[in-house]
Amino acid sequence: MKIALLGAESTGKTWLAGALAQHLGDAGHDVAVVGEVLREWCVREGRTPRADEQLAIAQEQARRVLQASARIVIADTTPLMTAVYSELLFADRSLYAEALAHHAAYDLTLLMGLDLPWVADGLQRDGPHVREPVDALVRAALSRAGLGWQMVYGQDGARLQNALFAINSVAGQQGLAGAGGRFLPQNAAWTCEKCSDPDCEHRLFTGRLGLPAG
Repeated sequence: MKIALLGAESTGKTWLAGALAQHLGDAGHDVAVVGEVLREWCVREGRTPRADEQLAIAQEQARRVLQASARIVIADTTPLMTAVYSELLFADRSLYAEALAHHAAYDLTLLMGLDLPWVADGLQRDGPHVREPVDALVRAALSRAGLGWQMVYGQDGARLQNALFAINSVAGQQGLAGAGGRFLPQNAAWTCEKCSDPDCEHRLFTGRLGLPAG
């Protein structure tokens, strides 16, 4: 099972990847996290990449995911995020075709909500003003390709639990959740810290099926 974590900067992708791996590992599942290649690149080079360096970063991100052999692979970002930032920063849309073709290999895409505060973190963060444009570009790209996603909102434990509900739903359909058929306790409940409107997109299982958010 391959799980993609997508979202604008400072929306908790790395934290959630680690929390999911810890929870699933403690439950006896074979799980691996594929970290963000861009972060490694910026630390190594001491700068952010140029437009002509984006493709290699995206391809390396994809390669690591495809080579991971664990039963559950959690990708802390995918080439699609590189394509989105290439469009936003360089007006370059050339990375989308390859990124979206790769993204079709994932069983579940979790899109991080914008409910967490922005926090500075090294060279690769551009500021809170880019989060909404990035979120819009991610949704548009997935929609164009007919790829579904699930929203994840909530603080700390609630965010983890809501992600686990999405994973459990997909894994149950595919027979991947193990003998118990679940990744979280039977009495766990979906929670939303944004609102109580049952029809809003914050409900995890509205299941955005490649449709524009509304």
